[in-house]
Amino acid sequence: MRLIVLLWLLAAVPAWASEVIGVPRIVDADTVYIGQAKIRLQGVDAPEMDQTCLNAAGKSWTCGIAARAALESHSNGRSWLCRTSGTDRYRRDLGTCYIGEEDVNGWLVREGWALAFRRYSTVYLPDEERAQASQKGLWQGAFIAPWQWRHRSISTVILGAVAVPTDAQKSMISRSVTAGDPPAPNCAIKGNLRATPTCIYHLPGGQFYDRLSMTDSRTRRWFCSEAEAVAAGCRRSKL
Repeated sequence: MRLIVLLWLLAAVPAWASEVIGVPRIVDADTVYIGQAKIRLQGVDAPEMDQTCLNAAGKSWTCGIAARAALESHSNGRSWLCRTSGTDRYRRDLGTCYIGEEDVNGWLVREGWALAFRRYSTVYLPDEERAQASQKGLWQGAFIAPWQWRHRSISTVILGAVAVPTDAQKSMISRSVTAGDPPAPNCAIKGNLRATPTCIYHLPGGQFYDRLSMTDSRTRRWFCSEAEAVAAGCRRSKL
């Protein structure tokens, strides 16, 4: 009987592996460090730091950088509590994080700075619908879902407000597929995703930096910091 009661009590406890508390160092809008813990916000997907979007006027803007800035401003040096369970393929802890009683993951989606990562969870779909209806954040114009941006092509679907001109949307796809320049001056670290056994990033001035073409978006990626590159599972080039 005691064994049955114990098993019932264990089943009633949420299956969190651990809790991490502290002021985060924000790598991008869905990846943070708290101390030595590398945490990927669970159930959401925010734009990559090298990602560009279009605003309501059809003008290009660095939406990945803007999403991180919005999260940094909202966090404002406050302490987070992250409840983690499991890891992703980059060995990041998967977590739901809170500032006080507020679910940070949900805040990102509700403010339009991330999408519900519906491949893994539908928890934040109502928050996404609210952001879309209010045209907040990414929803103010046109953008590519982050999971599609990482594997984008000329057939990639464009999301966002219908007010954005169709030719501007096509222009965004064309630039995102063929552009060889960093999205912003401070996002000039080159990532080679084809390198094995893990991707390698190259800093400006490195031996192979100028030789690495960035025109193939399927095998190349820009990073804005070494922390971002490491969080994506890459290592620094030895040359």
